[in-house]
Amino acid sequence: MIATKGYAAQDAHSDLAPFQFERREVNPHDVQFDILYCGVCHSDLHQIRDEWGGSIFPMVPGHEIVGRITAVGTHVTKFKVGDLAGVGCLVDSCRQCANCQEGLEQYCLVGNSQTYNGLEQDGKTPTYGGYSNLIVVHENFALHISKTLDLAGVAPLLCAGITTYSPLKHWKVGKGHKVAVLGLGGLGHMAVKFAVAFGAEVTMLSTSPSKEEDAKRLGAHKFVLTTDPDSVKDVKGYFDFIIDTVSAPHDYNLYLSLLRTNGVHICVGAPPTPAEIMGFSLIGGRKSIAGSGIGGIAETQEMLDYCAEHNILSDVEVISIKDIQTAYDRMLKGDVRYRFVIDMSSL
Repeated sequence: MIATKGYAAQDAHSDLAPFQFERREVNPHDVQFDILYCGVCHSDLHQIRDEWGGSIFPMVPGHEIVGRITAVGTHVTKFKVGDLAGVGCLVDSCRQCANCQEGLEQYCLVGNSQTYNGLEQDGKTPTYGGYSNLIVVHENFALHISKTLDLAGVAPLLCAGITTYSPLKHWKVGKGHKVAVLGLGGLGHMAVKFAVAFGAEVTMLSTSPSKEEDAKRLGAHKFVLTTDPDSVKDVKGYFDFIIDTVSAPHDYNLYLSLLRTNGVHICVGAPPTPAEIMGFSLIGGRKSIAGSGIGGIAETQEMLDYCAEHNILSDVEVISIKDIQTAYDRMLKGDVRYRFVIDMSSL
């Protein structure tokens, strides 16, 4: 076993603190890499607080991981020592079910292995995430990272990036489409960047007038303050798609009214309470409400390659691991533009 150090929550009521644990030895198809940067996702906080239920403690969070390969297994063909590599939300899946065979490991029918707060495919070994100095993963679940990009800005692409890239690609969003992005945060700012890059007309929907300047800086063509009835009225029945990144309770019926006939409201945020949706909000225009998770491994690599080609990165604030609790507090207040990333050399 490989001695590893990280930061962990011991239970749902304790702050993160230094934690010593062990990674498995490098198997024939594994790669080991030193973690250079790890993004801070809002789901990290949800899970260490057990707000979604089923949390496994002690828990080392982190699933936006970028580093450099230090060891490879004897049968590894995709990486060599010295390569840059990344790990997103998954470290394994059954690899055999229909979804896995289609490259949809994120929807593994048997159950994939989450990068942290999950179990390996043996069903008993806990997974520990990227708030640590190193990781060992099967080469099929490691991703190639371009050396031309700022690595801190790359890290959040492995969750926030792919979570917004995947639905835009699935629904073939591009030129001629009118797209609204609901919520300007870690997910929302990436949705704006990708939708603009794909050629769509992009409108930011927000309850905060202070977000308008930043939305325009990120590339949004329009801004609608959703607390202003006149502004909302101007975009009734206007959008082909809404990318909904909001994880707090909100009125879906209002936003469905902004879709044109056959429009699709795509949820990538995860509010903690069930939504109330009137049937007529859907019937009156053959509208759909849909959801989307992250992408599979191949699609995540496609996204990373696209970002390297088009110089797309997350807007980040790099922090020391010792400041993680302060970062969580600021994240809850929306005081980050737009993703915290831990410099793991501070561990």
